[in-house]
Parts: sequence; structure tokens; C-alpha cells
Amino acid sequence: MDCVEQSNADAEAPSVIDRYFTRWYRADMKGKSCEDHCILQHSNRLCVVTLAETHPILQDGRTIKSINYQISDGCSRLNNKVSGKSKRGAQFLTDFAPLCRIMCSDDKEYTIYSCIRGRLLEVNENILETPNLLLEKPSTEGYIAVILPKFEESKSITENLLTREEFESVVSKRSLSQPP
Repeated sequence: MDCVEQSNADAEAPSVIDRYFTRWYRADMKGKSCEDHCILQHSNRLCVVTLAETHPILQDGRTIKSINYQISDGCSRLNNKVSGKSKRGAQFLTDFAPLCRIMCSDDKEYTIYSCIRGRLLEVNENILETPNLLLEKPSTEGYIAVILPKFEESKSITENLLTREEFESVVSKRSLSQPP
């Protein structure tokens, strides 16, 4: 294989995310315009919660001041301790359960929600130390949390979510309706 063929093969290789995960979206979370979330669903039914590319945190060159997994006085997602095959100790989440609050440098606060029902397996503590991971690599090292849906619900959790094509349609309609 010569150099030209090799570079073409490299350019067409899908990323790990595109290869092993299905992208699902929740647009305008809780009625807040553009606050879009992305769920990456693996074939083993694990779901990774990330920010969609259109989320305001990732727009307009914003920087992150702080990330807080303390949801209320009695509930911190950082206290989630999971053990064993049946994931004992995992916090159970509903579709609209808050995962964390992100404060931007312009003092706007955004709440990130789970979007799906299931057990919280892990929150990304790395983004507490390095918040820029969320801005630079939102689908990989900058993920928010990992959730395991119940086995019997693993097929139905995507009913309230949008496919990539449906999400792109929503985003294009949104950009048409907003004045320049």
C-alpha cells in the first residue's frame, strides 16, 4: 500500500464513539432552549451522558468556572458507591434527575440531567479537576456520567430520545426560527 492509499484509509476510519456507540439526543431539556444532551448507548446497554454539540456551554467560547455534583443538601452524586455484579449501592435515576450543575465564567448556571432511567454507575471526577475536558472532548474524556438502564427497559429508554437525523432536523428548524 502506498502513502496515498494509507492516508485515505486513515481518513475514513470511524472513531471509537461512532463505531461502538449509538448517539441519542434530548433537545431543549426541561423546555430550556438549546440545552441539548447527548446519550451514547453502547451495545452492552451502558449509557454515557454527554453534552450535545449545540449546548450553550460549548458555544460562544465560554469557560467553566465550576462543576458541582452536590444536587441538594442530602444528595451528592460523588457519594455514589457501586459494588458487585448487581451494582449494589448505585443511585437510581429518573429521566429528569439532575446529575450536576455547571457554572460558567459569565455566571450562567446549567443543570445537566440524566435523560434516561437507570442506575448511576459513575460520575466523571476528572472534569472537577480539569473542567476544560468538558469543552475540548465532550464525547470522550469530558463525559458527565455513566448510567445502566434496567435490562427490561434497555430497549424502551430511547423512545423519548431523538436519533441524530431527528436532532439535526430540530436544530436546523431552531436556527431558521431565530432572528439573525
